Amino acid sequence: MRLPPLFAAWRQSLRQGYNGQALRGDVNAGLTVGIIAIPLAMALAIAVGVPPQHGLYTVLIAAPLIALTGGSRFNVSGPTAAFVVILLPITQKFGIGGLLLCTMLAGLILIALGLLRAGRLIAFVPYPVTLGFTAGIGIVIATLQLKDVFGLTLDAQPQNYIEQITVLVRALPGAHLGDALVAALCLAVLILWSRWVPRVPAHLVALTVGALAALGLEASGLEVATLGERFSYQFGGQSYPGIPPFLPDLAWPWQLPGADGQPLQLSFELLHQLLAPAFAIAMLGAIESLLCAVVADGMTGSNHDPNAELLGQGLGNLVAPLFGGITATAAIARSAANVRAGAFSPLAAIIHAGVVLVAILWLAPLFSYLPMAALAALLLMVAWNMSEAPHVLKTLRIAPRSDVLVLLTCLALTVLFDMVLAVGVGLLLAAGLFIKRMSELTDTTALSRSQRQILRDLPEHVAAYAIHGPLFFGAAEKALSVLRRFNPDVKVMIVDISGVPLLDMTALAALENVLLDYRKRGIALILSGSNVRIRLKLRRAGIQRLQGQLHYVRDLPQARAMALRLLPPAMEGDTGRLEPSS
Repeated sequence: MRLPPLFAAWRQSLRQGYNGQALRGDVNAGLTVGIIAIPLAMALAIAVGVPPQHGLYTVLIAAPLIALTGGSRFNVSGPTAAFVVILLPITQKFGIGGLLLCTMLAGLILIALGLLRAGRLIAFVPYPVTLGFTAGIGIVIATLQLKDVFGLTLDAQPQNYIEQITVLVRALPGAHLGDALVAALCLAVLILWSRWVPRVPAHLVALTVGALAALGLEASGLEVATLGERFSYQFGGQSYPGIPPFLPDLAWPWQLPGADGQPLQLSFELLHQLLAPAFAIAMLGAIESLLCAVVADGMTGSNHDPNAELLGQGLGNLVAPLFGGITATAAIARSAANVRAGAFSPLAAIIHAGVVLVAILWLAPLFSYLPMAALAALLLMVAWNMSEAPHVLKTLRIAPRSDVLVLLTCLALTVLFDMVLAVGVGLLLAAGLFIKRMSELTDTTALSRSQRQILRDLPEHVAAYAIHGPLFFGAAEKALSVLRRFNPDVKVMIVDISGVPLLDMTALAALENVLLDYRKRGIALILSGSNVRIRLKLRRAGIQRLQGQLHYVRDLPQARAMALRLLPPAMEGDTGRLEPSS
């Protein structure tokens, strides 16, 4: 088995010719995306139920490792909003230790997918499925942010969406005006700034404005919850607000606290419980990272290696949890910003991780002043962009009804239950509808006028059909059952299968039943026009030429001659209508 190449993105970059201009582009892109990544990483870590520094650790460790070993020159990896709906329930049930262990399992699955060269298979996920669950995730993320947008104190943390809405509505009377004002101001900046000054990251401006507004509101007597009030860290036996201004230590995930605050107990049962969510993380990570690579290729004209990208994503998610990093995957928004800022190689993603390193070491105390409402507003914008509402509305308007059904099903299941169920049901539904559409393309009909002309003047004891379309499990039985409906006087059946591109085991079994039926009735079958691949499959299945019962011919003229040879002499002169009766 040929292994995917490590450092595939680096090799491609060097083949393109790396020079000073490329270096300047990488530095500029790395600085730009690094500034964008800092608040997003902290906000997304908070959204999945862990302290904000774990989002920064994810960028610090996973992003450069994936950039070094992955298959896309322009992908920028880190925490993404898509994982919130999967990771939050894991954190609530298993604690941060369980979350990091689950991420490591997902990394192993991604590595296995890369080694098995499964990267191309991700392209077979239908667009309505992807659009449906991403839109659903956007709705869930937006709902989760309402707590901090209004400064609410919830009396429960339900996982069910309907219960979440109920708890939020019940808590609304306790909303804080200061938090709501800060959130509204930050949302306005995020919406307007990107239109007015697109070159300056709106995230940075919005958070700065939000922090200054929070200080002003607190001075006027309105309370605004900040990151330093919500989170703290221990050092030297003392507690400090905010995030620690030092690098993380190596720690095995099972040594970290579970949901009960006690260290996890590594066991087969724990691994068994984490395996299903780990598989979901791996699948979503594969879909999002490869989709991101396709988007980057479209913007730059480059080509990524999907299997190498899966391998890099797996290594990043395997190593990052050892240093407190949560699940990472390529982020479309950050990768697009990376391209627009002039990135040329994976060095830009490594520099962006360096910006996060500087922020941890030098700016950590300032993060304590960030309002929780401002971070929630940032995630509201992420949720809106992720929901792709214009694309959803366009799909609902112009797509076939079957695709609309798939989209709405995935969206509803993601919101009301979970993404794993939504993707599973969506894929099954899309596959079933695809099989139905394909089966409708396969039919067995009377011959065309030109084909009838070739078989002119044949006795009425000869019937002929033509099969068009693939013979597979969804269509074979229906198509071949027609071969059983004909006049009882027929002794030779000609079937033109030149229009059959493929057949499967169901078709082979159905054809064997037809042959058995013909043998009992004394009817000879002539198969005309089969291609080499079809004929080889038939012979491997034991459906071989048998004198007087089954014959293969190249075309219809040969079929005509063969039919005349197979008819008893007394029937050769009985000419009549060729088309079979139904």
